[in-house]
Formats: sequence, structure tokens, C-alpha cells
Amino acid sequence: MAKGQLRWWMIGLVTLGTIMNYLARSTLSVAAPTLKDSFGMTTEQYSWVVLAFQASYTVMQTVAGTALDLLGTRLGFFIFALGWALANMGHALATGWPSLAVFRAALGATEAAAIPAGAKVVSEWFPAQKRPLATSCFQMGTSVGSMVAPALVAFCILWWGWQSAFLVTGALSLAWALLWWFTYRSPRPEERPLHDPGADVATEMVSSRFDILKSRSFWAIALPRFLAEPAWQTFNFFIPLYLVSVWKLDLKAIALWAWLPFLAADFGSLGAGILPGYLMRRGAGVVASRKVTMAVGALCMIGPACIGLAGSPGLAIALFCVGGFAHQMLNGALITLCADLFNSRTVGTVSGMAGSIAWIGGMLFTLAIGKSADVFGYNPLFVALSLMDMIGAALLWVLLTTKPTVSAA
Repeated sequence: MAKGQLRWWMIGLVTLGTIMNYLARSTLSVAAPTLKDSFGMTTEQYSWVVLAFQASYTVMQTVAGTALDLLGTRLGFFIFALGWALANMGHALATGWPSLAVFRAALGATEAAAIPAGAKVVSEWFPAQKRPLATSCFQMGTSVGSMVAPALVAFCILWWGWQSAFLVTGALSLAWALLWWFTYRSPRPEERPLHDPGADVATEMVSSRFDILKSRSFWAIALPRFLAEPAWQTFNFFIPLYLVSVWKLDLKAIALWAWLPFLAADFGSLGAGILPGYLMRRGAGVVASRKVTMAVGALCMIGPACIGLAGSPGLAIALFCVGGFAHQMLNGALITLCADLFNSRTVGTVSGMAGSIAWIGGMLFTLAIGKSADVFGYNPLFVALSLMDMIGAALLWVLLTTKPTVSAA
């Protein structure tokens, strides 16, 4: 297989793995109305279940990124994939919200490797000009997995009970883990991308987490991700509950509507892959093309800020679609910057640390939803999501210079 074809096969494997990853994690949000009735959960108790996933995922992203750098992408990702498959299947054994939270924490700990692994594969296999499209490919897996979940999970619940939904999605992840182990390999020296002579960015060589934390480039990525992640987690974990509590939709209606924002998110991922290349062909540098892409996505977040004005569930879903598109566009630019700005030997660690900071933001926002949604409604929260992304875009432009200072290895 030619080098160009081989690199796209490898990113295709990562994309399929990301689909399985997000299908597994999205199973709970679709099953949430059923589980709330079965276990007698309040919205606040459900938010604690979600928080268990977020807390372990937050901590383990840094650990997973470092493990991928130490063990290698193939072995490291395989171990974590086995873990999340088994943890997801374990949800079927839950008997109440506390035990559900335990399995959720195990799932979060093992799923944390997906985005760092994707960033690492992009860094190892792709030159700067092709990285946005490669990143958009595996990032599309996050929305495809979330898009497939409503129909598949609702079908399992209606025919075989809620336990079957976790068993089926976990088994699919297990099958992918075996496919990854037997088909993925790291690039040989002659297959690695050459440095782009026209790139306006110097790769940072860092030798420790302390060096990463001292890097201005790292914080230019991490702070916008901290402000952006709450939107994606809200879409993943709370759209079904929002549709039930505000618009009184049933499980069949949720299966009909709830996948649409994730379809729109796929187009956002595609935009994050196409727009930077378009800008670079017209003279923009690597960093500038990523910054413009992030800013466009942040401006589109005005859409979900207007959900409170929606007069029907269809219009609310349409505004969620704008939000899904916007988030995946801006997030794709931020993830690509990890591969642009840091050496491939440390991309896993950098991406994992930025992901941990991002998920702290998501976790704090989930606490806010759990405390305030039943009292004040969802509308003020949707406005806040829009404002945070606009602040994040401003921080990226201020903190990230065209040519970052290179620290010694």
C-alpha cells in the first residue's frame, strides 16, 4: 500500500475507534430517562453519575496521554479500548445510581485515551498541510458515535431492556479493539512526514510535564479547550433530558430527533478539516489558519445561545445543530494545534494534559447544570456556553503568536 493510502487507512482505524468510544459513552444519555424511572433518580443524582465519568476521564487523560507516549500508540490504545469495552458492559450490572456511578467512573478512566491517541497518530503520520483534515476525520467519529446512539440504544431498550444497550455497545468496542491490535502499526522512518519548509510554526521540544506547563503554546490550547468542552458535554449528556423535561418528548421521539445535532457536528468537523487548507492555499500560515477556524466556530455558537427563544422542539433541535457544528469546528482547530506545535514523541502527553484541563471545565459546568437546571431551567446555561467559546477564541488569538518560542529539549 502506498504511503498516502496507508496513512489514511491508519486514521480510518482511529476514526472507527472514536465512533465506538463515543457510542459507548453516549449510551447512558439516551438511556437516562429510562434509568431515572427504574432507579428513582433525580436530575441532581444523574448529574453525579455523569460527574463520576467526567472526574475519572479528567484525571486519566493526562495519564493516558503519557501511557501512549511510553507504550506506543498500538499497545497503549489497545489496552484502554479493552478497558472501556468491559467497563461499558459492566453498566448492565448496576442496581441504582451509586453503582451506576462506579461503572461510569471506570468507563471514564479507560475512554480517556481516544483523543490523545488520535492526535498522536496525526502527528506521526501526517504533514502540517494534511493534519486538519486528518484530525477532522477522527473527530467526526465523536459525533457519529453520538449520532448512532439514540436509535441503537432506543431499539435495544424497547426490545430487550436497558441492560442490553450497554452490552451491545460494549461488545462493538471489544470487536474494534481486536481489529486495532491486528491491523495498526506505527510508521517506518521513510513513512514519517517531512517538515513543511513553508510552515510558520516551530515544533516545541519539551522533556517533562513541567516544561509543558511553562509553555505559552500549551496554555493557548488548554484555556480555550477549558471554555469549549462544557458545550460538547452538555450536548452529549443532557439533550435527551432537555427534550423530556422541556418539551415532554418520549423515548421514540428522542430517537427521532436527538441524533441530528451530531450529524451537524460531522459537518463542523469537516469544516475544521477543509477551512485551514483553503486558507493556507491562499497564503495564510499554519497557526493563522487554525486561529481563524476556531474564531468562526466560536461565532457560530450564537445559535445555541438562542435556544430559549425556540417555540418548538424542532427549532430547538435546529439550534442544537448549529451548536454541534460550531463546537466541532473550533475543537478540531484546537486539537490539530497539539500536533502542529509539539514534537510527535510528546503529543500524547500534551493532548492528554490539555484534555484534562478541558474536562475540568466540563465537570464544573455539569455541576452547575445539576444545581440549577431544575430551578432556573436550561436557557441561561446555553447562553453561558456561547459566551465561554467567544472568550476562548479571544484567548487563542492573544496567547498564540505566529512563531512560538522553542524551548530546549
